[in-house]
Amino acid sequence: MARVVTTLFSCTALAPNVAAKRPIKKRWDRPVRCASFSPSGWRESRRLVSISLVLSHLLVIPNHAIAASFLDKYVKRKKLDPLEAYVPAVILSEFQIRDLEKTLEGDQPQYASCRSLLRSGPAASLRVNIRAVAQYASEDGNGKTAFDDVDQCLRALEELDSLLLHASRNDPEASVKSMKTQISVALDSLEGLLKTVPPDVLDKGKAIADSYRNSDEEAEREILDPELKQLESIL
Repeated sequence: MARVVTTLFSCTALAPNVAAKRPIKKRWDRPVRCASFSPSGWRESRRLVSISLVLSHLLVIPNHAIAASFLDKYVKRKKLDPLEAYVPAVILSEFQIRDLEKTLEGDQPQYASCRSLLRSGPAASLRVNIRAVAQYASEDGNGKTAFDDVDQCLRALEELDSLLLHASRNDPEASVKSMKTQISVALDSLEGLLKTVPPDVLDKGKAIADSYRNSDEEAEREILDPELKQLESIL
């Protein structure tokens, strides 16, 4: 009788090479997880994006354009003081510029001191004061004339300052005559601007400026009087 073999064949018997090798785990077999952002994280990201957009916008705008835009709109955005607060300062600046013109008539003008005079006292804030006066004139319908006077005055003073600088460096082309021309232009522009001021306000401004100037001169005399008395006692 024939024997019947009933042994079951395993997988190893059919594919020994497959059974001998261990399966290799691939990195991408792991489940992929999406990063989650908390609400605060989203807000921070949006804030950074907004800042970057603003900075990128500023980087493409020239610096002089930003500065000019700021200066042109500064007086309009800032709440102005009453007109009476600006007029006396403008008038006192006129006095300063006339005094500067007198100092140029000397034999040896001190050009560096003249430049300092343009940057001290009421003249130091002349730019802000005349722009404010022009803004009030604009509200009364005289804006174009007033701002033209402002621009002309500032250009003349800038040219005067440049001439004084060159003269202090012994530049022969920076003549006193050219300086007086620029002073005349600046003073005429200031006079034109003050014509836009209501008469009552202008009269009060002149009175305040005269009072201030007279008190300043009296204070100087009080300082000089003790020195004169001391000199007289010695003599």
